[in-house]
Amino acid sequence: MSKSSVDAVIFDIGNVLIEWQPERHYDAVVGEARRREMFAAVDLHAMNDRVDQGGNWRETVMECARAYPEFASEIRMWYFDWMQMAAPAIPQSVALLRALRAKGVPVFALTNFGIENFEFAQTQYPFLTEFDRAFVSGRMGCVKPHRPIYEQVESACKIDPKRLLFADDRAENLDVPRSRGWQVHLFDGPTRWAERLVDAGLLTRQEAQL
Repeated sequence: MSKSSVDAVIFDIGNVLIEWQPERHYDAVVGEARRREMFAAVDLHAMNDRVDQGGNWRETVMECARAYPEFASEIRMWYFDWMQMAAPAIPQSVALLRALRAKGVPVFALTNFGIENFEFAQTQYPFLTEFDRAFVSGRMGCVKPHRPIYEQVESACKIDPKRLLFADDRAENLDVPRSRGWQVHLFDGPTRWAERLVDAGLLTRQEAQL
């Protein structure tokens, strides 16, 4: 392999290392029709954004449940059933994280995640404790796709932005870092991500399990 142009690899978490599909859980528990009715009436993703920006997880969910009593029990699931929504892990992605670290490549997380639920997730998914640095929006007070969160990463890690490689499953989360010189990868599955890591000279095909 040629010398890599990457000094650190940055993983998003939701739908990169762990599946995050709240709608799927609601469909299984309350049915698709009820889920559609609730999501049309209640902006649950906006509620979750408040948690990701540092709001207290339980209090934010319970406040929303009180505001929409007709959906209160379902909204409370966002707290009580959260681990069923943030599941399962994506094993190939976890293996890539560990393969990079075994090679001595610094691996960071950059994730929109609340303070309390990230700490809870770490108790359920040990690999979430294995990053060299975890940049968690709830702790940082800002979220993707807005510029300040990427500026904070650059300031903290002191790595030339051109030598950062960032994988995220949402295209809008890649626009700002791309404009700042980061190398980016739109994650649509672990196989293509593995190939990108090999192409970057970070892993061999065997190490990437290709």
